[in-house]
Order: sequence, then C-alpha cells, then structure tokens
Amino acid sequence: MSRPTPPAEIVEVAAALLPRHRELGERLARRMRAEVESYGNEALVPFESIRTSCIRNLELMLRHFVHTGPADLGPPQETGRIRAEQGVPLPETLHAYRIGFEFLWTEIVAEAHTHAAVGDAMLVSLAAEVWRLAGEYSDAVARAYRETTAALVLQREHERSALVEALFSGAITEVGTVAEAGRSLGLAAHGPYAVIAADVPAPGREALPGIENALRAARVRSAWRLLPDQQIGVASLAEPGGEGDEDVLLRLLRKHPVRVGVSPAYASLRDTPQALRFARLALGGLRGKARGTARFDDSPLAMLVAAAPGEAARLTRVVLGPLLALPREERERLVETLEHWFAAGGMADAAGARLYVHANTVRYRLRRVEALTGRSLQNPRDLGDFGAALLALHLVPQEADT
Repeated sequence: MSRPTPPAEIVEVAAALLPRHRELGERLARRMRAEVESYGNEALVPFESIRTSCIRNLELMLRHFVHTGPADLGPPQETGRIRAEQGVPLPETLHAYRIGFEFLWTEIVAEAHTHAAVGDAMLVSLAAEVWRLAGEYSDAVARAYRETTAALVLQREHERSALVEALFSGAITEVGTVAEAGRSLGLAAHGPYAVIAADVPAPGREALPGIENALRAARVRSAWRLLPDQQIGVASLAEPGGEGDEDVLLRLLRKHPVRVGVSPAYASLRDTPQALRFARLALGGLRGKARGTARFDDSPLAMLVAAAPGEAARLTRVVLGPLLALPREERERLVETLEHWFAAGGMADAAGARLYVHANTVRYRLRRVEALTGRSLQNPRDLGDFGAALLALHLVPQEADT
C-alpha cells in the first residue's frame, strides 16, 4: 500500500541526509554501544553487528521519506532475528530502536533548519510519520524476535531431548563425550546420580508436569525425556546417606499421583542405561497400584522378581499353586491373611487386628495354607519362598478366576 507523496521540502531534507547514512550509522552504533547494556558486551554483540544494523536501518528509514510505497520491514526483521540468536533481551533490543529513531529525528531537525522552506508545520507532520514508522519497525523487530526465540527454544529442546536419549540408550560411551553431554544438560560433573521412570497418564502427557522446574528451584539439576508410555529423567544427587538432594527428589516425586520408580544412586553417567533398567524395575514393582514412588533399594527382592516376569509366574505356580486353585472367595481370604501376617512381622495378633479377626482365626488359616502348599511357615527356606511368591503374585498376570 503506497503512501501520499511527501512534500518536496521533506524529500530534500531526507535526500540530503541519505549520502551520509554510513557516517550517521557509525555514530549511532557508538551511541548504542554506550547506552544499551547488552550492546556494550563485545562477546555477546560484536560492534560490527551493531554498525551494520544501524547503517542498513538508517538508509532504509531515510529512503522511506524520499520514495513512496510501504515500509520495507526486512532489515528490522533481520535485526530482531539476529538479536534473538545473540541472546540480547527483547526490551534492550527495542530500547536500541528507540535510540535510533531519536537519533534520526535529531538529525532530520538539524538538517531541516538549513532548508528555509521547511516550516514548523511540516516538521510537526513529519514527526507524526517518524513515530508511526518507529512503531511499525518496533513491531516488526518484536515479531521476528519472538518467532526466532520460539524456534530456538524448540530446537534446543530437540537437541536436549536427543542428548538425554543418548545417555539413556548408551549411544554415548566415551568418557569425555559423556561428560560433555552432562554439561550440556546442566548436570553435575560428578555423581551420584539417579534415574527416574514414571508411567504417563496418556500418550503425550507428562506424568510429572513441572518436575524439572520444581527440582531446579530446589537446586537439584535434572534432564528429562517424554516417551509414549513413560517420562524418564536423570537427576544429580548429593552424597548418598545424607540429608540432601535425594530426599528432596523423593519428596517432590511423591507429590504426583502416579507410579514412579527410582534407581539406586550411581557414580558415572556412563551407567545411566543400567540405572534406567533399575528404575523401570522399581516402577514395575508398583504394578496394580494407582500411585506410589518406589526406590529400587527399598525392596531388592521385589526388584529381582520384577526383573524376570516369566520366572515370577512360575514361582507363584510352584509355591502357591494349590492355593490359587481354590474358589475365589477362599483363595482371596487365605492370600490376604498370609500377606497381612508377613506385613505384621509374623505376629498373629497384629495380623488379626489388621484383618478384624481373632488371632486364632489367623493361625487356622495359616495352617490351611501350609497344608495346601506342603510348606512350613516355620522353615526359613519355605518362608523365603512364600515371601517371593507373594511379591510375584502382584507383579505377573494371573489366570482367570474359576
């Protein structure tokens, strides 16, 4: 869309300044370097980048007052993109543009005073056009800056996700490369670390929304990846056994109403694939429960059972087969009694209190279990078999009820 042709006197003022746009751009660049904090950092924004931007934008602005036609927003868009890539804050980028338009206006007024035909009314009209153009340029800068920032964030997330995946899959094996990946992910240079695996509520939805930010606020560094069925992460921990980052990690994980497995602490990021296996075994130990956070080290026997589901299913058949063959009501009653007796540390009175039955009822049911299975709850070896079988009972699918 074209604009009305500027008055000839204004065209003359702009045309007189146009050949000086390089010298003006140099002066403006030095002023910006002095007045905009980020622009004073040569490592962040090289002076040549500022100088080039100032020269191009000043030339474009002056040509705008010489020719008709819509404003060319290419240079301000490029500036917005470059400043976003350089990491200059958007408010400072826009502040630099305000300085640029103030500088341009000052030079136009100074030049206009050398042209007798340019009166105050023309300058007032020109001022309105200058600041309208300033708004249009600033909007173009901001849009390009935000679009570039969004693209950069997405790119960095993809790169970060790929690094996390490489750690978990074991694709990185060399010590130096693993250490570099850890630094890129913001993890501590040295262990201990822990891996976390959580069941997602639905594909594409995080099981632990906001966990990375929550951990960062608690000064625990972590990196995460979302899979179709799980959200997995690795976290830097304090020294094991002390009141430190592991306690914070567990406390924050337990706030989420999902199933979460946590690996044992480990020293080297090269061991992350094995730690992921342990975290998933801990998670598998929660099968059948709606929520909970399980550490692998909390129940090593349960983890071993979860590690071999085929053998676990056979274990239940070998140890509890006759019991499981009973009709549902009797089977569930005896299994529940056995579980509560184990949970009560082998005390019939305490198990009875949990079940709301007399201790003698508990003892009768336990004798029934012994008779059916041919194993004794007084024999340490049989007792171990019973305990492992009960764990396996919850970790493997059972046959249909009879």
